[in-house]
Amino acid sequence: MPATPDTGPEVLPSGGFVRQANVFSTRITGDGSSGYLAEPGRYQLYASLADPWAHRALIVRRLLGLERVIGLSLVDPIRDERGWRFPDSSGGVDPVTGARFASDLYLITDPGYRGRFTVPFVWDTRSQRIVDNDFQQITISFETEFRGYHRPGAPDLYPVAQRAEIDALSTLIYHAVNNGVYKAGLATSQAAYEEAFDALFSTLSALEERLIRRRYLLGGNITEADVRLYPTLARFDAVYHTHYKCNLNRLVDYPGLWGYARDLYQTPGFGDTTDFVQIKRHYYQTQDWINPSRIVPKGPYVNWLSPHDRERMSTRS
Repeated sequence: MPATPDTGPEVLPSGGFVRQANVFSTRITGDGSSGYLAEPGRYQLYASLADPWAHRALIVRRLLGLERVIGLSLVDPIRDERGWRFPDSSGGVDPVTGARFASDLYLITDPGYRGRFTVPFVWDTRSQRIVDNDFQQITISFETEFRGYHRPGAPDLYPVAQRAEIDALSTLIYHAVNNGVYKAGLATSQAAYEEAFDALFSTLSALEERLIRRRYLLGGNITEADVRLYPTLARFDAVYHTHYKCNLNRLVDYPGLWGYARDLYQTPGFGDTTDFVQIKRHYYQTQDWINPSRIVPKGPYVNWLSPHDRERMSTRS
């Protein structure tokens, strides 16, 4: 069955961008009550180093030491009308399933599927289907349902006592920042663009004030909220500032946010899953309705490894 073309954004009549809802959201549970037991070797994460939504799943998998528990298949950063393809380095096929495109796995799961073929998603090798493509849920699942397989000393990214605050902050970050850059960059009306632009930069200013006073968003420990913010910050100056017309300020213009972003980048799990080459290739060479020439900018030249000196900051929440 032919796949639905996977090009161009979803736009409302008002010109505002709207993100497609995720349709596969079966929970993997630690006790197996959902029918999908959290266990080693059963599940495969499909992700892209270029995609910010997939990036957060890669960070959490690495932070929690789940590399030997949950397998990983990476797609090529260039996506066409058939969706995400598997890279030449793997012979153009997924070594686990033999698929050539992520769309193949969507259509195996649901032959009638007509949405966009997104990453990340989790594939169950036992039932041979996509279990979960809800990027909001995937990281929480790794943090809670796979807790018994976390490496010794792994951080508690979703501590019970802070979940309400994490969820509230993550919701703000999602709407105004993570998805906010898309709402600005993919808008087709001036009004929709300016509304998203203003919400984005007012929220960045509020986050700047927060991060001037504390090392991480909730104090002295990395949480799920930091994982959700970081992928957008990592892409901000390289992509969103110019490509998505989010040009009021750069990340490097915010001392708190820029120091915080470097602090995370220099933490194992963040910088080692950040590939600026793939990030820029994906946006500038895939979204050709924005960049018809497909030329990839050389810059910006910034030092993500420069000292940040944030270890001395307050640990208060």
